[in-house]
Amino acid sequence: MPDPRELPIYEIQAALLDGVRATGRVVVQAPTGSGKSTQVPQMLLRAGLLERGQCVVLQPRRIAARMLAKRVAQEQGVRLGDEVGYQVRLDSRVSAKTRIRFVTEGILLRQMTFDAHLRGVSALVFDEFHERHLDGDIGLARALQIQQTTRPDLIVIVMSATLDAGLLQKYLAPCTVVRSEGRMFPVTTEYETHPVNPDRDDIWDVAARACARVVARQPPGDVLVFMPGAYEINRTVNALQFQRELKDCLVFSLHGEMAPEEQDRAVDRYERRKIIVATNVAETSLTIDGVTAVVDSGLARVARFDPHRGINTLLVERISAASADQRAGRAGRTAPGVCLRLWTEREHTQRAPQELPEVKRLDLAEVVLTLKAAGIDDVANFPWIEPPDPKALARAEELLRDLGAVAWRRIPNFKGPNAKSEAEAGGPTSITEIGRRMLKFPVHPRYARMFLAAEEYGCVRTVAMMAALTQGRTFWLRNVDRGVEQAREDLLGTETESDFFLLMRAYRYAEKANFSVDACRRLGIHAQAARQVAPLFDQFLEIAQDEGLDIAERRVDGVLVRKCVLLGFIDHLARRLDEATLRCELVHKRRGLLARESALHGAKLLVVAEISEIGGRAGEVNTVLGLATAVEEAWLKELFPEDCDESITTGLDPNTKRVTARRERRFRDLVLESKEGAEPPETEAAQILARLVLAGDLKIEAWDERVEEWIVRVARFAKWFPEMEAHPIRDEDRATLIDQMCYGCRGVKDVRNLDPWPILKDWLTPEQLAALETLLPERIEMANGRRSKIGYPKEGPPVISARIQELFGVEKLSLARGRVPLKIEVLAPNQRPLQVTDDLARFWREVYPEIKPALSRRYPRHEWR
Repeated sequence: MPDPRELPIYEIQAALLDGVRATGRVVVQAPTGSGKSTQVPQMLLRAGLLERGQCVVLQPRRIAARMLAKRVAQEQGVRLGDEVGYQVRLDSRVSAKTRIRFVTEGILLRQMTFDAHLRGVSALVFDEFHERHLDGDIGLARALQIQQTTRPDLIVIVMSATLDAGLLQKYLAPCTVVRSEGRMFPVTTEYETHPVNPDRDDIWDVAARACARVVARQPPGDVLVFMPGAYEINRTVNALQFQRELKDCLVFSLHGEMAPEEQDRAVDRYERRKIIVATNVAETSLTIDGVTAVVDSGLARVARFDPHRGINTLLVERISAASADQRAGRAGRTAPGVCLRLWTEREHTQRAPQELPEVKRLDLAEVVLTLKAAGIDDVANFPWIEPPDPKALARAEELLRDLGAVAWRRIPNFKGPNAKSEAEAGGPTSITEIGRRMLKFPVHPRYARMFLAAEEYGCVRTVAMMAALTQGRTFWLRNVDRGVEQAREDLLGTETESDFFLLMRAYRYAEKANFSVDACRRLGIHAQAARQVAPLFDQFLEIAQDEGLDIAERRVDGVLVRKCVLLGFIDHLARRLDEATLRCELVHKRRGLLARESALHGAKLLVVAEISEIGGRAGEVNTVLGLATAVEEAWLKELFPEDCDESITTGLDPNTKRVTARRERRFRDLVLESKEGAEPPETEAAQILARLVLAGDLKIEAWDERVEEWIVRVARFAKWFPEMEAHPIRDEDRATLIDQMCYGCRGVKDVRNLDPWPILKDWLTPEQLAALETLLPERIEMANGRRSKIGYPKEGPPVISARIQELFGVEKLSLARGRVPLKIEVLAPNQRPLQVTDDLARFWREVYPEIKPALSRRYPRHEWR
């Protein structure tokens, strides 16, 4: 083993240790391969800075934590698990002797939750911080809070090759920043001349051809190929086998789902040239010696959370320019190298400069619960390095409330007349006792809630098995033929209650077959995944037992198990839309397809434990619902009575033009059942039809000009005769009257044939109605016995129009015994206006003598006085 002290990181050892002693906070910028991940913890140990406790090194991936611990243990000459160890979820090699402990970020966060003083820890080293994992962000923020309060002696070091030192320097101030230039060998970067067309060329075939070119022209050295996931890795490994230029090469896979011994074989040194096809676990921290060429697909599977739909997504996306540089750097670790990027140079300029931090794109439920347990109720104002999307934060709190993990606190002294809790006062939630118990289970809050329900229902062992079955890789092999499906059905039987139950039977089959690959393949079972279930099951049982849960084996009622699943995944409640397809509608206005491999194709109401968005060609995204469990509507009423509702909704049928009613049962916003044919409530039917009338889309035929004139006459009556205490018909009153008219109607035809006058005249009392007809009549009798119509404008006096002969002998016209004057429009015999006046006496005296000669000549047959 070469001397580690020759690594470039030792160039900054003095500055790093000085910074630790001066400020207790250090930012280390050092390139890939400089030795920072393995050597910085040993520097602290040798400098005597770990006298009070361990150096805890945080790694973003389990494989890196395990392999780095193994490497440091070798360099220290100790057995792994003694002075140097690692601890990841559901796996650890530590002891009372351990001085350097490599952990994944979630492990530290839980330790902070249950021990805010971090007893036994002297230093925290956040490695590869540029990846900005959610647990790392929270862990660093909590570390600073602890350092500023109870542990001023705590050392905090943040390291990466490509981190934003400016952002961290401001966040950590006061702190020391040290940089190592490293001693990287030159790496030649080459690009494709034309973009890869996914409809024509599969990325694994393109990568295999690139590997063949590299091996044919490059000096001896290993090749590292980056692919987004295990599926693409397997396809690439197969494609490499068809390249004649690579027949002398060893080919290995490397990803986090592999067994530890398989991972070790991939990074070991061999006499022959090897090709390692890896996910981004090989991008940072983990240095693979001997690599001189990198073939980069430029892709990675990126987890995201959609706060609008509450769905975690895992889509293949293009990596950032910073990640591409990290990958390229793997080729220049020990000698000059080359990096073949399977995209064009022009495409490279369009890539994002950095990855989006996880706090901006992941489910926040578990970390929010962790913060609540630490006494941080107002998570929105937590000192985030970069604050999360408020909608994502709200969604996490909503899920935790659904699970009973947090609750609104009562405000005894709140002054509002109706507010009884912080929910109504706009305050934060606090963790409940159930939430605290849930947090002790190293699983997602959903499964933690299921464990607590399982204690009540007496099925802890079953829920432990369900959790173990879902922690690792996909259990079923995909795309199996019909023969495998038939064999699976023959041996495991059919299933109508839960996909979990079928998984458990499959596991027992694999266990009895001693996890034989051939036996498992016959039923389409992933043997390695099945083999990993047993230790996980044992650990979950141990955790449950430590929390006081009864883990005794007993006969289990499937109904109670399914209720546990319902409690854990209530926001994933789904209803089949029809029996002919797998389409489902979920709460929160989502839709998806029940997975083809699910056994629950006959269930009408179910909860699903997995909701995945799978990216396809041409940007297509399919929402697939997996691990389904059938549930009963009665259970919703039993467990969530306040969220169940039954109502009748009405609407106008566009075909029949009649108001119809639909009776609906809902759980939150999910319609469980909808039936037509119920008699629509008369009030709602009237409102629907009235809205059409008011909008002008439906006309009451008898609502003519005379009706509108009467409404104006009522308004003038109310103004001129206030002692009658009548009220004008305003716009809002008109809507009320039309609504009353439509009461009892069921369709458009009914409304068109309405007689509006009975309702209109009810607006006035009999006394007011009689006074209206007397004081402000519709017509007035003229001298010749003719009844002339009176016009009532909205403003000004009433108006009548009369031929001049009808006015002979009339000196004055008025209404209400002279109280309301009339304006007279005097007409010639041809009905054309001669004069408009409100003083007839003056008209006869001054105007008539002047116009009479001309009128009498023009109309000699008419009487002229």
